Amino acid sequence: MLDEAQQVPGIGEVLKLLADTFPELQIIATGSSSFELANRSAEPLTGRALTFELFPFSYAELSQAFSPAERRAHLDFWLRYGLYPDVAFAPEEDARTLLDNLSGRYLYKDVLEFENLKRADILVRLLQMLALQVGQLVSYHELANALKISSATVERYIDLLEKSFVVFRLPPFSRNLRNEIGKKNKVFFYDVGIRNSIIQQYQPVDLRADKGGLWENFLVAERLKHLQSQGLRPNRYFWRTLQQVEIDYLEEHDGQLSTYEFKWQGKAPKMPLAFANGYPGSTFEVVDRDNFEGFVGEG
Repeated sequence: MLDEAQQVPGIGEVLKLLADTFPELQIIATGSSSFELANRSAEPLTGRALTFELFPFSYAELSQAFSPAERRAHLDFWLRYGLYPDVAFAPEEDARTLLDNLSGRYLYKDVLEFENLKRADILVRLLQMLALQVGQLVSYHELANALKISSATVERYIDLLEKSFVVFRLPPFSRNLRNEIGKKNKVFFYDVGIRNSIIQQYQPVDLRADKGGLWENFLVAERLKHLQSQGLRPNRYFWRTLQQVEIDYLEEHDGQLSTYEFKWQGKAPKMPLAFANGYPGSTFEVVDRDNFEGFVGEG
């Protein structure tokens, strides 16, 4: 087993040589700099390696350490501080310090080093703007104007942040209807604690103005972990029209559309009529605090 394998010079060729010379061995190479490790080893290891993405803990797998009632009691804490291993089990007085240390330069050093950026403040500001827009449509043009860089640079930075497992994009679903939004993505964080640390907001969920976006980010990220753990890879989207009629989350599997609306509190909505007419046969489900366990892999 090779830890921090990206630090080994010529790691791709080294692993290829080991695999070819000792075919009876199982060789595990890990690295906190996932982007750098993948970049240096992908080509030499083609056909020789399997890649595993290690996410923060999932809500579902924490059933191994907590009873259902205990996990429900911890939900507010995990929505505020996230599910990185040290943080998820830390006392609240320690969780913020651990998380703030994690979400500093170490978190996105891959991008800084790969792009040879001298001004980390641009990347920090971009992450802050993305954190404040969770659950909303992201315009590269608007971000570029605010940061005084090009739209192409904004898109490249987001792409590198995605490859570094800081954020991920959810594309819009658009097939039949003329007024569907078909270009702007939503951007979510793999861990909501990281997102909260970036904007320094740790208030209890019920007191937050952003609880809707925070809940949406949590559910989309937890669903991703669940799907990966089950080896499932449906196409994943959101849906929205120019009239701002929307569905938070869609999955397409073998031509079947399953749609979900996320509610922290309030009246449960119905499937938008425009979507029901445009895509007959689709299912619709509201995911809230009372039933979310099934959506994220429990129950």
